[in-house]
Amino acid sequence: MAKLVYALNQSLDGYVDHMKLGPPVPVAFRHFIEYVRGLTGFLYGRGMYEIMRYWDEDLPDWDSDDREFAVAWRSQPKWVVSRSLKSVGPNATLVADDVEAEIRRLRTDLAGEIGVGGPDLAQSLTEAGLIDEYRLYLRPVVLGGGRPFFAGPRPPLHLLASDLIAEDLIRLTYVPA
Repeated sequence: MAKLVYALNQSLDGYVDHMKLGPPVPVAFRHFIEYVRGLTGFLYGRGMYEIMRYWDEDLPDWDSDDREFAVAWRSQPKWVVSRSLKSVGPNATLVADDVEAEIRRLRTDLAGEIGVGGPDLAQSLTEAGLIDEYRLYLRPVVLGGGRPFFAGPRPPLHLLASDLIAEDLIRLTYVPA
């Protein structure tokens, strides 16, 4: 049975704006490359999927780590939850109807970890009791506003672990309480 893991970088005040947070330091980026390699796949909401499509095409200014991340990301299957999209890109499947049943099927049929991306999708999956683990990657930045990690009320959580990933990145791992 697969485990759904909601993980995103966030500011100290709880926001997930990737443009304002900026790119991770090289040690942290290596961590994310290995994380992506180890996943069974990704489950995205429309907004996060559109952000991540950045990795679909190589850009001339990328360094070797960017290329390595892109290769790892492209190799993973993706399921995109959206009622507004009509199609999705390579190695992706659109999930538009009976979302909860499809996600439950994925959890039953697959093994390993499925990364969940997008606060709104994570909130609906939290409400359905489908998120198995939350990984908050804290960056030492205060944004003062933006999209929060938790799109709705924070669920009751139990701290499982805390890890220093890089000089400016701490991972807090929680499970539902």
